[in-house]
Amino acid sequence: MKEAEVLKQFGEGFDCSQVILMDCAQELGMSREEAAKLAACFGGGMWQGDTCGAVSGALMAIGCKYGHSEPNDSDTKNEMLAKLNEFQTKFKEKRGTLICRELLGYDLSKTEEMQKIMDEGLLTTLCPKIVCEVKEVLQQVL
Repeated sequence: MKEAEVLKQFGEGFDCSQVILMDCAQELGMSREEAAKLAACFGGGMWQGDTCGAVSGALMAIGCKYGHSEPNDSDTKNEMLAKLNEFQTKFKEKRGTLICRELLGYDLSKTEEMQKIMDEGLLTTLCPKIVCEVKEVLQQVL
């Protein structure tokens, strides 16, 4: 995944969580439309600056591939948890955090801080880099 591709999708109105999950959709056995809808509420740390939307999209992909769906399936659950921990550890090694407001340096849920994000162009400079890094780590884990 390239930053220009991420920017194009941002320009089409998709958020970081959607970009990640849509990119994995075929591999996970879902359509891009299903992936876009599933990940739609998670951009910008659920627009509260919480867990980075791209990270949330990656965790959805890990869950789709490795998640358990049967009661008492601890083996599958443990495999999924190992993948989750591997992803989180590797991404934290790159960026130090999984939290959107910490990655951006501002809290986009606060009007004055969102204005700083816009003034500094972080959604078009930093966020595409982060999406690409998330995808790189996700590829290692999936």
